[in-house]
This record gives sequence, structure tokens and C-alpha cells, in this order.
Amino acid sequence: MSIPLPLASAGDVAREVWRALPRGWWRLPALAAVVLGAAAAGIVGPLALGTVVDALGAGERGAHLVPLLAVVMSVAVVANVVLTAIGTVTASHLCESALAVLRESMVETGLRLPQERIERAGTGDLIARAGDDVAEVSDAIPRVVPAVVGAAFTIAVTVVGMAVIDPWYAVVLLAVSPVHVWAVRRYLRDAPPVYAAERAAMSERAQQLLDALRGRETVRAFGLAGSRLSRISEASWTVVRWSMRARGIQNRFFARLNGAEFLGMAGLLIAGFVLVSADAGTLGGTTAAMLLFLRLFGPINQVLFVTDDLQSALASLGRIVGVIRTETAPEREAASVAGDTVHLAKVTHSFVPGVTVLHDVSLRIGAHETVAVVGASGAGKTTLAAIAAGVHTPGHGEVRRPHSVALVTQDVHVFDTTLRENLTLAAADATDAEVRDALIRVGADSLFTRLARGLDEPVGASGTTLTAAEAQHIALARVLLADPAFVVLDEATAEAGSSEAGRLEEAAATAVRGRTALVVAHRLSQAAAADRVVLLDRGRVREEGTHDRLRAAGGDYARLWAAWSGSE
Repeated sequence: MSIPLPLASAGDVAREVWRALPRGWWRLPALAAVVLGAAAAGIVGPLALGTVVDALGAGERGAHLVPLLAVVMSVAVVANVVLTAIGTVTASHLCESALAVLRESMVETGLRLPQERIERAGTGDLIARAGDDVAEVSDAIPRVVPAVVGAAFTIAVTVVGMAVIDPWYAVVLLAVSPVHVWAVRRYLRDAPPVYAAERAAMSERAQQLLDALRGRETVRAFGLAGSRLSRISEASWTVVRWSMRARGIQNRFFARLNGAEFLGMAGLLIAGFVLVSADAGTLGGTTAAMLLFLRLFGPINQVLFVTDDLQSALASLGRIVGVIRTETAPEREAASVAGDTVHLAKVTHSFVPGVTVLHDVSLRIGAHETVAVVGASGAGKTTLAAIAAGVHTPGHGEVRRPHSVALVTQDVHVFDTTLRENLTLAAADATDAEVRDALIRVGADSLFTRLARGLDEPVGASGTTLTAAEAQHIALARVLLADPAFVVLDEATAEAGSSEAGRLEEAAATAVRGRTALVVAHRLSQAAAADRVVLLDRGRVREEGTHDRLRAAGGDYARLWAAWSGSE
């Protein structure tokens, strides 16, 4: 059962966003001043139009004011547009910069997390947070930032403007505000858990897709396409169901907003009628108040409409910050030994409670000794290799190993960059001569003739495609460049076809020569060449000794060897 990465609280999200904002606190007051100026310029038009109505009602006495008011309104419109644009761009820049910092922090934290923690959560969870959640926040910024930044100032300035016309108009506006508050509170109560569930369902869908794509050969070989597609379909429909629930919450939310707008307009018309009838107000004042209220539709509805985007973005931010603030549980660090020996003492390990993968395994690998591990599929070989390399921390037992360790598995990643950078990532200061020497030593010198630009040839997703055997050669060349004291090869030659198997085995032998090594043997010829062989069976060490001694003993290894050598 997967254990998702944690979600951050609202307080943690606020603190991380504040830390991620670009330096220069003075930008925030300056931004506030610009947005306040834009809001003040925005109410000039309705107030001026109200004055125009009263001026026209006064006949010739007020006619001379109309051209002046027209000029004032024009200047106010231009000022509002310019200041709003400056405020929106500045706020968006600040938010995008903060998101970039958060994204980098999340990736950095994700790379530091122990592999076993990522595996427990499922790689789909981390990929969804780095992809879907970052995209959700990035898409929301252009919609949310202008609305949120401008609306608060606009609403506040508008209420003041209404109060200047007549306090009763402001009272009507404030009297309607509880309806908006009620609508928002209902939405905030119902929406967050639905959006969180929708994001979690997206992570599960991503995990099912990754499992099917990464294991496509196994899926095809065992005819599992139907069951895998069924799982993907189920995960996809789960996303659809949560998305439809979210849309239903949105529709009810918008219906309540429309009701609040109707009540506000009706209240202002009634208040205006009463004030004008009692000669306590003017027709121009009522006109200005109504125009100000209509003008509020924009910012209020923008804020309330983007509450949907805001909630979705906040849910995604909670998932992003959840990774950033993930604290790895204190691990029992493997003690580094003074020499190059490796000790595993009474190691027992489980991934799922009640299902033990390794049972009381003890193993000593002497300095510069190569130990091969063999056994049936599911015997625990890969788990033993991962614990020896430090990828997993054993549930029980002790591990002692040298400080410098290299692990090569059958899944080798070729980065989307040049051949040189794919190799120097193991030794940043390596010269071209050292890189070429490493490739030659592992038998990959044919790459120089196949790749037109040699070390400068782009490889990976957007470059020249390398074969599985060539990728493994690169991985083994990295070992030579890194020069670790302890090397773990977990079926590092498994991806080679029969024509490449011999060359890859020679390359693997070169990579471990003169080093302490643990080799999970894909072919028993690797076990025969090792100093010692360990046979694992259902997580227990059944046999241990040299190849010749185990063959002579006539046990499980001897039978395994006879079956393998007879088939070669």
C-alpha cells in the first residue's frame, strides 16, 4: 500500500511562499500604492457621471461642468488602465518568481529524499506534484493575481465612495455582504477536500500510467494489457468523478453570487427612491451609487470566481510545499568502515508488514573481494543489493560499508545531453582523455566511430538513441570515473542480448576489478568468475562458498549451474 508524500498546512504554505518571494520588501508597499491609485482612479468615472446627471438636471447652470468632467473621466480611465497594468505585471512577476523558487526547492528536496520514501509514495505522486501541481499554480497566477491584488482595494475604495455620496448606500452594500460571505464560507467548506481528493486521484492515475508504460514488455509478455487498462480506466474515472463533484460545487457557488447581486441592486434602487423622494438625495447620487455597485460586479465576481482557481492552486501549493517540508525520519546510518570491507549483520527487512523479504541475512565482503548473489526471482537479491548500497535502510540488523559506493542496476538513465556530460556527472573534473579511457576500458570505444561528434554528440530523448547495451556501458564507465571503494551491480548486464552479453560481462568485470563488489548475477558465468557465491532462497542464505566448492557440494547451486550450463 502506498503512503503518499505529506500535505502542508496553510501556515506552512504561507511561510514558504513568503520565503520564496524575491528580496526587496520595499516592492510590496510600492505595489500596494500602485494598486490603491488604480482603485481610486476607478471610482472617478461613476462619481463624475453622477455629477453630470445632476449638472444636466440643473440646466444651464451646470452645463459648463460637462466638458470638464469629461476630461477628468478620460484622465481617470487612462490612469486606471496604466496603474492596473503596472500592478498586475508586478504582482504576477513576484508570484511567478516565488513559484520558480518553490519548484526548485521541491525538486531539490525530492532528489534528497531516500529512494525508499519515494517508492512508498509511488513515483507518480512526486511526478504529479512536479508536473500537474506546478502547472496548476502557474496557470492560476494570471487569473488569480490581478483579481486578488486589485479587488480588495477596489471594494474598500468603492465603499468609501458610496459613503461620500450618502452613508445609506454604503449601509445597503454592507448589508448585502453577508450573502457573499455565506456563499464563500459554504464554498470554502465544501471545495478544499474535493480538490485535494481530485489531486490525489490524479497522482494515482499518473502512477498507473507509469507502471503500465515502464513495464510494457512484461505487460505484453504475460497478456496483462486488459487488466492494466482496466486499472488506468478506473483511476481515470475516479478523477472524472471528483472533477464532476468540483463542478457541482462551483455551480452552486455561482448561483449564490447571482442572488447576492440581485439583492444589492434592489436594495440600492429602494434606498435611492426613498432618498430622492424625501429630497435627502439626488438623482445623480443614486446614479453614481448604482454605477459604483455595478462596477463592483467585476472585482467581486473576479475574486469569487477565481476562488475556484485559488482553492485549486492552494491545494496544489499544499502538495508542493508538502514535499519541500518533508522531514525524513531519523535513519540508522550505516557505519563507514576504515578499510574497504562490507558487513551485513542479521539483516531482516520488510516492505509490507507481515511480508518479510530478507530473513536474518549476514554477509561479509572482504576488501577487493567480489561476491556474487544468485537465486530465483523473488529471492530477495535486489533488496539485499539495495540495502548493501544504502538505498534502503534495513528494518533490523546492521550494515557497515565504505563511504564511497556506486550502484548500477539494469535500469540505466541516459540524460538528455551530450555523451560527455552523461559521463562527467560521475566525475565533474574528468578530462576528455580520462573519459575516453573509461569508455575504452569497458569496451565502448565503438561509440566514437558510431557517434559523428564523439563526446559532443547529443544523446538521450532529443539526441541519438543509444542501445540498451550502450547505455549499460556508459553506466559502467561512470563507475570507473567515480572510482568508488564499493560497487554494487544489480543485474547490470540483464538488458544485453546474447550478442552483447559477453562484452558487457567483461565490462562489468573491469568495473569491479580491484574494488569490493557485490554482484547480483544475471548470468551464472558472472557467479563462476566471482571470488565467492551466495545463494538466496526466499530471503535466506541457503548456500555460500566458492563456485567450485558449491558445484562439488551437489546442492541447489550445483543443480542451478547444471541447468544453466546445459542450456547455453
